[in-house]
Amino acid sequence: MLSYALSAWLAAAQQAPVPQPFPRPGAAQPAAPAPAPQAPKAPTPGTASAAPAAPQAPTEATLGLPIYPSAQFIASYDAGRGQRYYIFGSSASYSDLVAYYRTALKQKGELLFDAPATYLFEVGRYREETMAFPPGVTIKDYQTAVSEGYPNPRPGGQPARFRSILQFVPVTEK
Repeated sequence: MLSYALSAWLAAAQQAPVPQPFPRPGAAQPAAPAPAPQAPKAPTPGTASAAPAAPQAPTEATLGLPIYPSAQFIASYDAGRGQRYYIFGSSASYSDLVAYYRTALKQKGELLFDAPATYLFEVGRYREETMAFPPGVTIKDYQTAVSEGYPNPRPGGQPARFRSILQFVPVTEK
């Protein structure tokens, strides 16, 4: 079940989210719709256009988990069964992230794959009947001999590529 959940996460992290036409019962309500877009003003010479606003990043309180200090929020996805998971990118090395979460969560965690290196810290009880994923943090090394890292999805975002990706499945009381 664990490798299936990780495979599903990796596939979803590399694809755009599927639009949900109707809210699911028990799912978090989406943010209020944005106002209708207005016609863009023509930029004057010498001025740069503003970068698109980043989606609202969850907090440590929202996740119930510590967030690595320099990690950048990328996106969140519906995991099903009323759960969401949150993807963060980090320029920190995979080994630094694993060491940080071993200390912060006070547990050893589990190496899931050697190549690409993937590590999991489960922090809550998994209830198959009510959860799609176990609560916790999954760390994946994206900088390898064949990959320069996970591309930053924000145009012009820094860093251009993340060395590692973190997936957070919040701790919930279900």
